[in-house]
Amino acid sequence: MKRLKMNFVFPKISRHNHTACKILGIETSCDDTGCAVVDGNRNILGESLFSQQQTHLNFGGIIPPVARDLHKEHIDHVVNETLQHAKINIQDLDAVAVTVKPGLPLSLLVGMNFAKKICQLSLKPLIPIHHMEAHALTARLTDKNLQLPFLVLLLSGGHCLLAIVKDINKFLLLGQSIDDAPGEALDKAARRLQLRNIKDYRHCSGGQAIEEAATKGDAKSIDLGTFMTNYRDCNFSFSGIKNSIRTQILKFEKQHDLKGDEIIPEIYDLCASIQYSITKHICTRVHRAMEFVDRTNLLPKCNRTLVLSGGVASNMFLRKYLNAMCDEMNYKLTVPPPSLCTDNGIMIAWNGVEKFKKQLNIYNPNDFNKIDIQSKAPLGEDISQQVSDMNIRCPSGFFNKLYGQNK
Repeated sequence: MKRLKMNFVFPKISRHNHTACKILGIETSCDDTGCAVVDGNRNILGESLFSQQQTHLNFGGIIPPVARDLHKEHIDHVVNETLQHAKINIQDLDAVAVTVKPGLPLSLLVGMNFAKKICQLSLKPLIPIHHMEAHALTARLTDKNLQLPFLVLLLSGGHCLLAIVKDINKFLLLGQSIDDAPGEALDKAARRLQLRNIKDYRHCSGGQAIEEAATKGDAKSIDLGTFMTNYRDCNFSFSGIKNSIRTQILKFEKQHDLKGDEIIPEIYDLCASIQYSITKHICTRVHRAMEFVDRTNLLPKCNRTLVLSGGVASNMFLRKYLNAMCDEMNYKLTVPPPSLCTDNGIMIAWNGVEKFKKQLNIYNPNDFNKIDIQSKAPLGEDISQQVSDMNIRCPSGFFNKLYGQNK
């Protein structure tokens, strides 16, 4: 195995030139080994990513020990390749940023331990990164005009969070999933529908497969129900949708007397209905958040932005209706490029840049024992009860109006 090249003298830690800083970011929170170097002028100097997607697709889900072993096997190469692309070495860096929370413990440990090792050897400072904060702030790398504060919706295989970003280290949480995440619900639905048995979707993630299959179906053909309509908050729930999907599949399998790997004839209509139901649920909760912002003036009326990020943000059907809602509510929708919505080293390096500029959460090697991983970590200050207390009613017809205008 190729080892990380460290043929250099130990430099003194310098923090005076924050604008021109260069930060190496390492991401291993789940099943992708990512690394990048980003500077203080928003330049991506180098990057590398090793994806484990196909391995875990073959297993039918992420296996944590397998993810850990693959991180260990590839992290040396990914970091070396990043430095080669950036045409720099370790002594040219101002700091190393690494994801330490939240995520799979076995995966997080690989990245954190590797980052600590190279920082101890080079006497470079280490910046621990909150994975979801990094997702939320990635749009500030790609959109130079994005100003704080803004509203952010983070959707992925493990998270569903709605928050106001007041500053790079200050988040106000408006709502989160009380059970499953949307990406996880889509993956399980795709698995139960056996979409991998269809050639066109064999190498797609669950969410990608459902999105593509949905283009061939009728989104209003199968009623999967509505969810949490009696809860006037911004929290999400996807377990009810999952149960409704399972009920529909069982009904169709029984109706057609299917056995084994046989696929239901209604698969495309069901995929379209799944996507529609999840999108409607998400948009309804975001609509309430926007109404809450109106009443509390937590965002300036003249410049309101909704940032959408995380793996599920790549879904174009969801984007279309969130954008339509933003038009209705006088918001601008900002979405990073698809490659930056999924897990990557660039977002970690950029979050490191923002923290380095403000001198936040920077640790010298003698303080590394204070840095540890967390498999679960809250996002900022939870003010979701304030939303509930306002008892904001969002008419169910609002999304139906959007759909009628934009389908």
